[in-house]
Amino acid sequence: MGGYASGIDKLRVMPSSLSITHNFPLRLHNTFGIAASADAYLPVRSAADLHALIANPFLADLPRLVLGGGSNIVLRGDFHGLVLHSCSRGIAIVGETASHTLVRAAAGESWHALVLWTLAHQLGGLENLSLIPGSVGAAPIQNIGAYGVEMESCFHSLTAFDLQDGTLFTLDRAGCAFGYRDSIFKHDLRDRAVILDVTFALPRNWTPELRYAELANELAQSGDGTPPNMRQVSDAVIAIRRRKLPDPAVIGNAGSFFKNPLVTRAQRDALLIAHPALVSHDQPDRSAKLAAGWLIDQCGWKGRALGAAGVYEKQALVLVNLGGAKGEDVLRLAQAIQQDVLQKFGVTLEPEPIFV
Repeated sequence: MGGYASGIDKLRVMPSSLSITHNFPLRLHNTFGIAASADAYLPVRSAADLHALIANPFLADLPRLVLGGGSNIVLRGDFHGLVLHSCSRGIAIVGETASHTLVRAAAGESWHALVLWTLAHQLGGLENLSLIPGSVGAAPIQNIGAYGVEMESCFHSLTAFDLQDGTLFTLDRAGCAFGYRDSIFKHDLRDRAVILDVTFALPRNWTPELRYAELANELAQSGDGTPPNMRQVSDAVIAIRRRKLPDPAVIGNAGSFFKNPLVTRAQRDALLIAHPALVSHDQPDRSAKLAAGWLIDQCGWKGRALGAAGVYEKQALVLVNLGGAKGEDVLRLAQAIQQDVLQKFGVTLEPEPIFV
């Protein structure tokens, strides 16, 4: 601990080309709105910032946290290290193939802003992922998904910076090892790689993805019976999400807090005997995905609270900051929900956000 403290002290007085801020408040940089600060904060706008970072001996041993839109973290307290905040900007068409248009976006771009940009350019593929909070650079880490589409379906490649050796590298879809809300960045490359930009391959022959009944029903109610266009699909997704999910600017939250658990179909069928209304979706790998929100609701948690952290009254899958919540409040609530779901259904819920 002494070595870490002396490193921070030296950094405060040494000349540096890096725009580092000390005791930087993070409340506005996490969508839960948890009040916390970072000992040191660096906005990352290019690989040059990261090259300068690793060349600085006073920063070599500091704990690091790569921060995007702050929509997938729960801060348990002040971060005693260096926050690297992706702040790069830029979206452009960078190539075309016979079947796809390639679009590259900087890691610091808002994810929803990217979706709107693609729609404005008549490029489909990301519309089911409209209004998901967070940054472009965070999307591959989580392999974000909604309404039957995961980001990997339109992913082409990414560029990242290796904090260990200072090199740039690219990864294609296979290299990212995508899974359900999972990727190599949660495992082998965790705390090592900083994503700089992401390239998407958007289909030129676009067709809507309407497997989810909720989305299909929304479009049926608002449409005239003709197949929807990409903008209409996006508008329907936005309408559903706004009805079900709180705006983080009004009520602090991290969106869907738990992953929808995957079980065998035999497990699902056994649960259906005891719970005929169980909501599930068969998966291509012969597993079944259960609706975590339904499980939580059946345990009576919708609208309940533990201290300053609660479960959103309109959607049991969303945990919210009722005012002044700390990370430990959110953790305590999440653990209580996990315990009840496990006891009632024999199913383990896994949080989507990471606790820092």
